[in-house]
Amino acid sequence: MDTKQFIYHFKEAFGDKAQLPLLFGYSDEPVAKTEKIGGCFFKGLQAAREGEPVSLSVDVIGCGGGKLYTGFSDMPERVPNFVAIKEKYKKTPEMVVDYIKGLEMKRALKNYLNFVRIDKAESFEGTEGVLFYATPDMLSGLCGWAFYDNTYTDAVVSQFGSGCSTVVSMAIVENQRQGHRCFLGLLDPSVRPWIGKHELSFTIPYSRFVPMMDSMKDCFLFDTHAWKKIRARMEE
Repeated sequence: MDTKQFIYHFKEAFGDKAQLPLLFGYSDEPVAKTEKIGGCFFKGLQAAREGEPVSLSVDVIGCGGGKLYTGFSDMPERVPNFVAIKEKYKKTPEMVVDYIKGLEMKRALKNYLNFVRIDKAESFEGTEGVLFYATPDMLSGLCGWAFYDNTYTDAVVSQFGSGCSTVVSMAIVENQRQGHRCFLGLLDPSVRPWIGKHELSFTIPYSRFVPMMDSMKDCFLFDTHAWKKIRARMEE
C-alpha cells in the first residue's frame, strides 16, 4: 500500500475530519529549512501538522532532552537532576538514569530527523514511525486496529516519559528491532501545552505499520455498527 492508498482507507475509516498522521525518519539532508526551536520541539511540529515539513537536528532542537531522545546527543549531565529535582517526574536522579538506559537508544547515524504529514510524503521510504495525534474516539479505533491481528498483551503500551521519548525514542528502537508494540504517549505535563487538551499521541513503528495496513480493511473500522456510531460522532 502506498501513501495515497493509505490516506484513502484512513479517511474511509476515521472520517474526513480526522487528522492525517506524521511520518518521521532520518536523512542525511533536511527536507525543510527549520529555524531553531527553543524549549520543547513539539511546539515546532505544529507546522508539520499543518502540512509544512519539519527537519530537526542538533542545531534546531533547543532542549537537551530533545537532543538526547532523538539520538543527536548523549545524555547531558544535568538531565537526571533536572528531571528528578526540578520537574519531579522521578523520585531520584538514579531512577532517571535507569529509565534512559532502559530505552536502549542508539545514536542517530544521520543528521536530520524529519516530520512530514503523510499527504506531503512521496512514499514511506525512510519512515521509522507514524505519529497520530488522537482524541479518545480516534484512540478507540487505533488501539482496536493494533490489537486486531494478534494476541499480544503488549500490542499497545504506555510509559510515562518526555514527549520525545514516548513518541520518537520508543518507536525508533522498536522499529530497529522489527517489533510489534505501538505507543500511547504525550502524557508528560511539559509537552501538554503544545498539543490539544483532548489529544494524546499514538505512535506506530514502521515495522508494525506495514502489517497493520494489510489488516486495516478486514477489521471493525469498516462496515460495523458500533464503529459507524463513533465515526459519525467524530464527524460532528
